[in-house]
Amino acid sequence: MLKNISVIGASGAIGSAFIEHLPSFFPDAMVHAFSRQPSRNSTPNVEWHIMDYQSEDSIRSCAELASLGAPLDLVLVATGMLHDTNLRPEKSLRELSFEKFQRLFAVNTIVPALVAKHFLPRLNRDTPSLFATLSARVGSISDNQLGGWYAYRMSKAALNMFIRNSAIEIAKRNQQAIIVGLYPGMVDSSLSKPYQKNVPRSNILSPKMAVLNMVAVLKSLTPEQTGRCFDWDGQEILP
Repeated sequence: MLKNISVIGASGAIGSAFIEHLPSFFPDAMVHAFSRQPSRNSTPNVEWHIMDYQSEDSIRSCAELASLGAPLDLVLVATGMLHDTNLRPEKSLRELSFEKFQRLFAVNTIVPALVAKHFLPRLNRDTPSLFATLSARVGSISDNQLGGWYAYRMSKAALNMFIRNSAIEIAKRNQQAIIVGLYPGMVDSSLSKPYQKNVPRSNILSPKMAVLNMVAVLKSLTPEQTGRCFDWDGQEILP
């Protein structure tokens, strides 16, 4: 039974859905919600904290705070970026830029890695504990048939490598730890909104449904599956 849960990126579409529904799955757990801005959310058993994703000192302090009373049973990293006002996924080599690579790697790879650096050592060692970060199927090299989206694909591929690397290291001292990447599918959010036009509505998941699916996947995992990445339906994403 999970007792101590942390959600990083708790104010986004998927993060806030985790915050809303995790207490019903794990009613005995304390949920620590971390976001860049304060929240007035009053969900029972949820404590809100501010985390500056660009400050490693802030990430370290948040890890210490979350594990102050008990080791961590579940850590969810729900941060991520595909586009913003001035940045769109590349369709060709002509659109590559230093700024795009820097921004997307910072958000999609470096932030989850630094969160892992400080939260993974605080996972429970007595019972199975989980660290899951949102990844993407487009980060699979072997599954890439369309090309494009250079910086985003590469940042997620790098994240998937980090998941594998960190799982190998952590398993040497915590055999109960499960470290995975999760692809939530296409979720109805600001991240996917510009790319929903040609996707059947039935293939676009609500944040709630995405969270229900991912929690089901997390519940099914064992320590033998650490270091892998999984779709919302439990299928493994190949490297």
